[in-house]
Amino acid sequence: MSRHSIAVIAGDGIGTEVVPAAITCLERIAQIHSLNLEFTHFDWGSDYYLRHGRMMPVDGIEQLANHDAIFLGAVGSPEVPDTESLWGLLIPIRREFQQYINLRPVKTLDGVASPLACKEPIDILIVRENNEGEYSEVGGRMYRGLPQESAVQETIFTRLGISRAARYAAGLAASRTGRLTSATKSNGIIHTMPFWDEVVDETVRDYPGVSVTHELVDALAAHLVLKPWTLDVIVASNLFGDILSDLGSSVTGSIGLAPSANLNPEGAYPSLFEPVHGSAPDIAGKGLANPVGQIWSGAMMLEHLGHPGAAAHLRAAFESALRDGHGTRDVGGTNSTSEFTAAVLTAIDAHAVEHAGAEAGSAAVGASTP
Repeated sequence: MSRHSIAVIAGDGIGTEVVPAAITCLERIAQIHSLNLEFTHFDWGSDYYLRHGRMMPVDGIEQLANHDAIFLGAVGSPEVPDTESLWGLLIPIRREFQQYINLRPVKTLDGVASPLACKEPIDILIVRENNEGEYSEVGGRMYRGLPQESAVQETIFTRLGISRAARYAAGLAASRTGRLTSATKSNGIIHTMPFWDEVVDETVRDYPGVSVTHELVDALAAHLVLKPWTLDVIVASNLFGDILSDLGSSVTGSIGLAPSANLNPEGAYPSLFEPVHGSAPDIAGKGLANPVGQIWSGAMMLEHLGHPGAAAHLRAAFESALRDGHGTRDVGGTNSTSEFTAAVLTAIDAHAVEHAGAEAGSAAVGASTP
């Protein structure tokens, strides 16, 4: 039995609702696929900040380092500045554990209506550089409170940071259609973006089956709305990837569906899996939250941990629940969080029976072959 230690940070708002829902589904999948998933819960987040003045303990990173993966819900509260909730928890985890790839699937799902008029299926992988770029901590403010008050924020691109993001994206493109789109703004940002373009081109040359197209990010945003089905793998800087992936999840029906993986591809450190949506305090505690983004993030976690069959089983189950009309309010359904979770559990069991029947049939055919 494969054993994995998972650190769980449900966080704030609807995170405390969708994380338990996803864990229930993961536990059912683990039972069927003979996995031992050991969940350790940490009460870190905005409530912890209000009690202790920080989002996690001083030794929080050391505590997380003892786990194989991190499963995060959402952080954010009207009572805590966003800079504290983000820079006090998520960004330190991403950087200390060198989670330099943020992978975000954008995919249409049966049973979920897109706001677009098109009927073509959308299946995009957005690879976001996750450790540097526009989200650097280099900069500051001066002359506070005076008419000349100023703020400076530096964008930091390194050859290492760009090349490893491009390499990861090119590898994905090579396993799919071979088409890679790189988000840029080299016509207006005259130093960092041409450097980004150059390093992406140099890196992709090592992948003879992959062709890269550089697309200005404003045009690419329009492309994602007008003809998203023509895109396959997108590689983007930290800020551009953040914006484009939220746009992508919206054009496929709801940001509540969107998962993400913050990856250390080498496995030297734990990777973190979280939905793209925020803590949504306006609906927290009402049972309205869509748990798909969290459940799908759990499937990405299973795949990263080396269990593609279990991951595919979980994806098939939540897709089946959506297809059968069990969606939550944000995707046009009427189900509560708990009702949708129950539908996914039923689908997990149904798919397990189908899988077992198929395996039995294959075994019988094999046994009768001379």
